[in-house]
Amino acid sequence: MSELVKVAVDAMGGDHAPQEIVKGAVEAVQESKALKVFLVGKEATVRQELAKYTYDQSRIEVVDATEVIDMAEPPVMAIRNKKDSSIVKALYLVKHGECDGYVSAGSTGATLVGGQVIVGRIKGVERSPLAPLIPTQKGVSLLIDCGANVDARASHLVQFARMGSIYMENAMHIQKPTVAILNIGAEEEKGNALVKETYPLLKNCPDINFIGSIEARDIPAGGADIIVCEAFSGNIVLKMYEGVAKSLMQVIKNGLMSSLSSKIGALLIKKPLKAALKDYDLEKYGGAPMLGLNGLVVKTHGSAKAVEVKNSILQCVIFKEMNVSEKIRERLSADNQ
Repeated sequence: MSELVKVAVDAMGGDHAPQEIVKGAVEAVQESKALKVFLVGKEATVRQELAKYTYDQSRIEVVDATEVIDMAEPPVMAIRNKKDSSIVKALYLVKHGECDGYVSAGSTGATLVGGQVIVGRIKGVERSPLAPLIPTQKGVSLLIDCGANVDARASHLVQFARMGSIYMENAMHIQKPTVAILNIGAEEEKGNALVKETYPLLKNCPDINFIGSIEARDIPAGGADIIVCEAFSGNIVLKMYEGVAKSLMQVIKNGLMSSLSSKIGALLIKKPLKAALKDYDLEKYGGAPMLGLNGLVVKTHGSAKAVEVKNSILQCVIFKEMNVSEKIRERLSADNQ
């Protein structure tokens, strides 16, 4: 049997911790035989949740952590002062090579700070972006960056495009993924100062398949495999994406329930409609990995339920098996030779 992929999971992070986190971890090890999970959190509480399930006990280990970093805490101070927190202890498991990846639905700020300070960036990486997969009519696209680097520079965006291309090629098996920069128009001369500075750099970057600008309205249609942007714009796109999806679901539901005839029609289309909408469920795609670190750090939604936690853990298996971090390291280290 090949060596197991080991994932440290912050059992205390998120709106539904530890119940949904533990459930997601159990479902992950049940689905993948290549996985071992380290649940990091208050041991007695975590074991109480684990007692509800039947699972391979050799592939889930509990690591005691007596402290919890709350969402509202200043990230830098929390990482510095709460050394026995579930986030910090889980990140150190990755730093020390005891785990290959980390997953948390807890504090985004603490995860971002801890990822860069504790796990550390690969040599040559200027900034580590958050890069979630988002559903489109053609499959999925990578939105990079969605929350880690609000004040990015042009050189950062070029690296985002390069790291995103490596990720999509290896984890998603898309050959020569198309790269576009988020803009307010398709014309090359449009955009703010950052976009105007970055555009020619992407255009002349030899190891990406750059296709120009993309407007936000073209993202859901699958206008590009990789959408490059700084985190302020990226986070707005992501949150709008999530909000519109939720609103449309409610509008469809209200319409189907509005009359007797529509309710009859709803019964007829329920199964195919459910199947069609399944691909637009963001939970299916797991969390947002921080690319360019020495180990995999995945941040999932604070409201994540078990299915999203499970898929975020399984992301780590794919990431490790495809050696994404090593391929990023090799590509960027060649620049410094």
